[in-house]
Amino acid sequence: MNAEEWKSVIETERKQKDEFFSGYQSPLSFEKRKDFQGLSYYPMDMNYKFELELVEHLKKEFLKIEDTKGDIRNFVRYGEFNFKIDGVDCKLQVYKSELQDNVLFIPFKDLTTGKETYSAGRYLDMEEYVSRLPSGKWVLDFNKSYNPWCAYSDNYACPITPAENLLKVEIRAGEKYLMKKNE
Repeated sequence: MNAEEWKSVIETERKQKDEFFSGYQSPLSFEKRKDFQGLSYYPMDMNYKFELELVEHLKKEFLKIEDTKGDIRNFVRYGEFNFKIDGVDCKLQVYKSELQDNVLFIPFKDLTTGKETYSAGRYLDMEEYVSRLPSGKWVLDFNKSYNPWCAYSDNYACPITPAENLLKVEIRAGEKYLMKKNE
């Protein structure tokens, strides 16, 4: 996919999410939906898109992750991605809900967390049939990172990002915490 196609896909996904958030199944309350003008995003930046080998853990451990309501959820600590941003070595642990799951779950925090992005972290979901290339590498695209629904409503409980997935860089890509304001 070339840069223009990639940009078009991201724009379409963002538009569809805004439409969903303004609809009746939105995590936003009815009151918030009335004034909803769209979610805020960082500008698209291909510097936050990587093609990476997934380093699968030989021993798949189960990890208990607390959610925003204080409940414990079980995840499989499946593997990790290693990459660099602005010359800084970065590592993200990759989880699955179940071992046979085809979706990788990557919660993360970075230096924008709690300032421009949600304080409990942002997420990336990577479906194998979409994010895995014929070469076997995975496309890790922070431009697709999003806030969990608990960022917008207390009616939802979301896994809190484990400390091992704190990046010591700013990820200025993907969804911000604030919504657009009426002009």
